[in-house]
Amino acid sequence: MKAWILFGHGARNPEWAQPFHRIREAMLDQAPGLAVELGFLELMRPSFDESVDCLVARGAMRIVVVPVFMAPGRHVQKDLPQMAANAMDRHPGLEIEISACVGEASTVVGAMAAFALSA
Repeated sequence: MKAWILFGHGARNPEWAQPFHRIREAMLDQAPGLAVELGFLELMRPSFDESVDCLVARGAMRIVVVPVFMAPGRHVQKDLPQMAANAMDRHPGLEIEISACVGEASTVVGAMAAFALSA
């Protein structure tokens, strides 16, 4: 089974995660029954590891991690690949793919440009 993790940094304010929940709900609206979880680096739960473990328990053997970041920095380039490698070591046979950051997608850049022009 293929699954997704929407990966974010995390924050102390729980409201900070609301856009992540909305993205997840939009994904589920488009594909009901999809296996998609949130996973945070720090300060919030579920952690990345908790999300991986949850998805594996549900039968996922391939997970696509989507960094909900504007651009790749140290967390996406260094921390996330290490976390993914550790998770694959914990779960033999698991494949984890890390996509480009959301902010690098031309459709996202176009939507943000349209929003800025309408502001």
